[in-house]
Amino acid sequence: MKANENNFVDLMKKRREEGILYVIETYGGLLSAIVRKRLFTAPDRVEECMNDIFLGIWRNIDCFDETKGSFEGWAAGVARLQAIDTLRKMKREFQTVPIEDIEIPQEDTAFRELTQQELSKETEEILGCLSEKDQELFRRIFIDEEEP
Repeated sequence: MKANENNFVDLMKKRREEGILYVIETYGGLLSAIVRKRLFTAPDRVEECMNDIFLGIWRNIDCFDETKGSFEGWAAGVARLQAIDTLRKMKREFQTVPIEDIEIPQEDTAFRELTQQELSKETEEILGCLSEKDQELFRRIFIDEEEP
């Protein structure tokens, strides 16, 4: 039996392949546009999402009620929800990073020591113009951070 606009839902409910092929051919462009709009940042996930949509339509065709709305609206809702689920799955993948993959930068101790030595030399040169008492006072207040 050939699927058409009047019998494709019945064919899918009877688990006949012609029904889903009709849906793919007729509504594939609309569903693809909905998915591409949601997944514009991940075009590599569109095909997988489309496959999940058609599988969801196939498995849940018994939930479709012609009295509540059109098949086109129902399928568009399925596509929208599946695209959102795909986005959520991607978000979880990005948030979950194994601790082994995290690179913690190490402080360059050689650079720190060299910088410290240069600062010490400059500080001694600057303090050279002060008296011994003033130098000691300066070191205690500014270097050792004691209260005046």
